[in-house]
Parts: sequence; C-alpha cells; structure tokens
Amino acid sequence: MYLKKIILTISIIGLIILGIFSYFVYNAVLSPNTSFQENEMVIYIPTGSDFNDVTHKISPYLSDIETFKKVAVQKKYANNVKAGKYVIKKGSNNNDIINALRSKNIPIKVTFNNQDRLEDLAGRISQQIEADSVSLLKSFLDASFLSENQFNEKNAIGMYLPNTYEFFWNTSAEQFRNRILKEYNRFWTEERKQKAKNQNLTPKQVAVLASIVQKETAQVSERSRVAGVYLNRLKSNMLLQADPTVIFAIKEHTGNYDTIIKRVLNRDLEINSPYNTYKYAGLPPAPIAMPDVSSIEAVLNPERHDFFYFVADIEKPGFHKFARTYNQHLINSKAYHQWINSQGIRR
Repeated sequence: MYLKKIILTISIIGLIILGIFSYFVYNAVLSPNTSFQENEMVIYIPTGSDFNDVTHKISPYLSDIETFKKVAVQKKYANNVKAGKYVIKKGSNNNDIINALRSKNIPIKVTFNNQDRLEDLAGRISQQIEADSVSLLKSFLDASFLSENQFNEKNAIGMYLPNTYEFFWNTSAEQFRNRILKEYNRFWTEERKQKAKNQNLTPKQVAVLASIVQKETAQVSERSRVAGVYLNRLKSNMLLQADPTVIFAIKEHTGNYDTIIKRVLNRDLEINSPYNTYKYAGLPPAPIAMPDVSSIEAVLNPERHDFFYFVADIEKPGFHKFARTYNQHLINSKAYHQWINSQGIRR
C-alpha cells in the first residue's frame, strides 16, 4: 500500500513536470511571438553581425525576446548567425523565426539603368545591396581585375549592362562585379560577336558607338536608324561629328559631370580631346556613358539606308529628321537652329 502511494506520488509529480515542460515548449517554441501588425516584417542582418546584434534588431518586433534567445541557443543559431535579408511573418513562433533567420536569405531584385559614370553606378547599387559606394567603385576600378579581363578605367563602364538582376542583399562589392562580368560574357554570344565583326567592330567598340546612339536619341524605335548613320560615316571615312561626344569632352575637361548642356556651340567643336569627334576621326577611346541593350542591339542590327545626317525634328519632339545629302541637312539644320534660338536656349 505504501509503495503504491509512492509510485502514485512520483507519477503525479512526473505529470506535473511534464506539463510544465510541455507548457514551456509550447510557450517558447510553438506559441506566436510577433508583436507587429503588418503581414510581415523585413529584417536586414549586416555582414559580421553576432547574436547580440540580431537580438537588438529583432527585439522591437517580438513579444518575448527571452524565449527567442533560449530557443536560438537550443537550435544552435546563436553561434551561427548569417548575414542577409530575412522575412518574419506575422504570428510566427520562435521556431519559425529562427528557421527563417538560419536558412531563408531572401534574394532581391537589383536594377540599374544607363548611368553616365561608374561613380553613378556605385551610388545606384549601394542603395540596393549592403556594399557601400566606396567599396563598389574600388572593385570596379581594381587594376588587376581590369587587366585580367581586358578592360581599363575608361572603357570598364561598357561591362555593366543595364537590367534587373537577382542578388542576395549581403552581396559584396567584388561578388557584384564578378557576377556582372559573367552576365556580360553571357550576353556576348558567338552570334553577337559575329554581328559586331560584320560591322568591322569589336564588342568594346560596339559599346562605344552604342553609348553615342544612347545619348543621341531616347526613342528606342529610332536607335537602329541613328546607328546606321554613324556606321555609314565610319565606312565612308567621315568624321562622326556627334554632339554627345563633344558634351562629354567638355565635362571631362572641366571635371563637372553634373553640368547640363543643351546646345553645342561652334567654339566647343575646337576642344582638344580624343572624345571630340568633330576633330578626331573614328570612334572615341571609350564609351561616353553606359549603353543599354537596346542601343547595343541597334549597332549590331542597324537599319540599312543611305542617310548620313540627322538633326532634331522640331515638328516631332524627341525624334530626328534624316538626310541623305548635306544640302538637305543644311535645310533641316537651319529650321532647327531658328527654333532653338526662338526658345532662348543659349547653352
């Protein structure tokens, strides 16, 4: 009888302990532990963070930070923090939260359009991933990287093809640059290389001409025609006489890349720069901006015609009037200059 009482007592105590343990497990591991009202919350964990950094970042969004810490230790997350972008869903329990932080680094879409300089690109990308603009620019201009891949500081901008790419938020500057190089090499298929060769151009020269086309017209539908004009001039050993190259030469000379130049003056055509295509024959030594794919494709697939001249069309803003003869071009150009003078545009 006495033994039965002992066994019963031990059983009751065991059940109580089990109940307490089960309550703790449910409360600490399986009970919802979020305090925000949104459907989900994004947490960014920087490279080099430790568990204290994580708890500091996540504590405003949890109902009970202490149970989170205990479960994190039990699941060995506290010593295995990983950088990245993570999403915590409303109503998640500690187990869900730690699983997300441990293995669900969320990819992000990184987008950039045609930037004028690598400095601009670095600033644009630093707004989207963890790497800052200084480290990005340093990686872009790394002498060893450029040399190994047959680029230099001037033409390296042609490697970066404007598009939307998928990256992890904690991508380093070097990882970003190396990935873009892979995309560049993937873009330049044998077919595209052959098309460039058909125009007597290398891929890097295509980027140079495409950058001029990019600056000449914002109309994608017109770019193949503009490219055709410049290719006709190159084949005829004519000067390109492209105003955007003169504008670039002015900016490079002054060091003021933010200046806005709406009108190229006759005195500007005398600037002594390899980018002045009114003074120097052939293509400039490097792109004057980052061309997008539509401009590159325009150079690779130019419209076949016998136009050699073009000027802004005052009757169709954003487009151009094309001419086969210089005399016709003079007529078109006169009308344009009369209009620009009437607008009071002096520079």
